[in-house]
Amino acid sequence: MHKARIWKPLTDKRVQCRLCSHFCRIEPNERGHCGVRCNSDGALYTLVYDRIAALNIDPVEKKPLFHFWPGSSTLSLGTMGCNLSCAFCQNYSLSQPPRQGQPIYGRPTSPQELVQEALAQEVTSLAYTYSEPTIFFELVEDTARLAKEYGLKNIIVSNGFMSRECLENWDGLIDAANIDLKSFREDFYTRLCGAKLKPVLHALRTVAELGWHLEVTTLIIPGENDSDSELSELAGFIAEELGPHVPWHISRFHPAFQMDHTPPTPLQTLQRAYELGTQAGLDYIYIGNMPGHESESTYCPQCKALVVKRRGFALQKQALQNGRCAKCGHPIPIVGLGQNAK
Repeated sequence: MHKARIWKPLTDKRVQCRLCSHFCRIEPNERGHCGVRCNSDGALYTLVYDRIAALNIDPVEKKPLFHFWPGSSTLSLGTMGCNLSCAFCQNYSLSQPPRQGQPIYGRPTSPQELVQEALAQEVTSLAYTYSEPTIFFELVEDTARLAKEYGLKNIIVSNGFMSRECLENWDGLIDAANIDLKSFREDFYTRLCGAKLKPVLHALRTVAELGWHLEVTTLIIPGENDSDSELSELAGFIAEELGPHVPWHISRFHPAFQMDHTPPTPLQTLQRAYELGTQAGLDYIYIGNMPGHESESTYCPQCKALVVKRRGFALQKQALQNGRCAKCGHPIPIVGLGQNAK
């Protein structure tokens, strides 16, 4: 076990974890909602600081991040555990077992080993992903700090249910975030995720306030979060409170975990969400899990010219000059395109 951070002692050897918006009050010898933070004799410990359960080299577009060092590779890593219990989780074999009291597995690692692996693979960044980076906060913090010393970027892919204190402690270390905005209804978060909507909205506002590069993802699930009214409100929140330049990734749902009988999202639903996002004022909207769809590419919001062509996670060509549309000169906010990251 490794001593945890961002918690406070309570009476009778109880502790309160302050990392995420559950703010778990944990009895001695018990664990928090995530299943990987344990109270041992009145002190909080993390059980996953040195246990990596997934490690891969990915295109940064897979996170998905389309406006942050496009065409680059990232070392993606994650541990077991999660602070949410999404019924549609695609990585449930990693995220859920610790919550159910099952063993926590993973190969031994350290921040030094992870950064050396990133350097050896000649990637641009490290991405803390697969489960939920909030619950392996200490490993993220130490690895990200070391990565910065070697000129590497740091990315979180998150459900957004962390506390402001967590985000502020990462400020200066994290360069980019893709955060899920799973729904714009409290009922959805309560019923399907074991969480709440308002803390996620607060976290999104905080990330925007801190000035990190931000992109937002919504998995559109038939019959759950696909109404015109909800999608319009959700897109309006992004445009009005985070900024019209923030990319919105609309992902197609595929049956998974406890929702394996729910059908995939119809293409017409995704296209309707795209239209509603445009009407709400968003400049950059991408339809995910639909390889070959034209919305994978970036278009100038002013003249509608194709400025970055993608297929799947592959960058095929770009028509930008000094960060502007080659046709009309409108600025296109894509970090690092055409630059050497290292």
